[in-house]
Amino acid sequence: MRGLDRPSQSGEQGAMNRKRVSAHQPVLLATVAAKAGVSIATVSRIVNGETGRASAETIERVQKIVGALGYRPNHVGRALRRRESRIVAMLSPNLDNPAMAAIAASVETALRSAGYVMILCDTHDRAELQDEYLHAMRSQAVQGYVLVNAVQSEALSASVARGDPIVFVGRRNPAGAGSFVGIDNRRAGADAADHLWAQGIRDLAVIHPTQGSSASRDRVDGFVRRLKELGLPCEAIRQASALGLSHLEVGYAAAQRLIDGKSWPGGLLCPSDMMAYGAYRLALEKGIRIPETCRIVGIDDNALNAWIAPWLISVRIPYADFGAKVVGQLQALWAGEQPSEQLLPHELIVR
Repeated sequence: MRGLDRPSQSGEQGAMNRKRVSAHQPVLLATVAAKAGVSIATVSRIVNGETGRASAETIERVQKIVGALGYRPNHVGRALRRRESRIVAMLSPNLDNPAMAAIAASVETALRSAGYVMILCDTHDRAELQDEYLHAMRSQAVQGYVLVNAVQSEALSASVARGDPIVFVGRRNPAGAGSFVGIDNRRAGADAADHLWAQGIRDLAVIHPTQGSSASRDRVDGFVRRLKELGLPCEAIRQASALGLSHLEVGYAAAQRLIDGKSWPGGLLCPSDMMAYGAYRLALEKGIRIPETCRIVGIDDNALNAWIAPWLISVRIPYADFGAKVVGQLQALWAGEQPSEQLLPHELIVR
């Protein structure tokens, strides 16, 4: 009896093995079509709910075979073929910066609400990393791009030339025109000048990165131009810069250069809150009382200020509102509309 039992057990074991193999191998559309005796296109339409061109008998036969074989439609593959991945790539530099993190959070929330998934990449403000991510995201057939503080790069120029749907945030397209979401940076710098001037401060200065972005340059330019309009000679406006990608380090080093052999100014503009933190650290080390000796103005007004920087005057940028504007710009590009700009209002916060 044992000899008779063995083939039976072997047959049962073989069937189980075949089930295990089939459980790990997805059923192909072609397999369903062959079993049903219809074309692959017919099966594809039926499983995707497009039943208008098939008879009731064909629909029923295909659906029974689909159920018996356990076929599952590949929605991801279909979306990629149609360039409708519903995935949007965000490329942003220095995500340890609270401002960059706030933009990312706002955009991700808005995209998720609109039914999209966001992939977040940190470029560290480096052109080669930006290019690497642009190439990688294109191979994944993402539906659109959000570039925060983009830098000039080869792959970016190629993407713009192809007409890829890109929304630039914070900095405008360094390669030319394009959809943009941000603030009027020159006006923000001018507002800082107006505030310090209204306080009766005439010993004024500004620090900035040596290789700053267009946003930083516009803020500095707006500050200096407004002071000249108010009657302060250009040579009386002290300026200093420093190399580096970290705005904390740039703020510290530029402030050192600014006061080298000189006194602290009565008012100081920093193009970002992080630069203001760096300058403040140097002031503490030098025993300078802030804001009594020097009033520092930053730009961002990130959420940390209320907790750690009550001494800082800052231009508040409404990062929480960026997300909806970015999604709106992407949807306009997907609809074939021309690129446009969305400038959000900023506000000077004095604590």
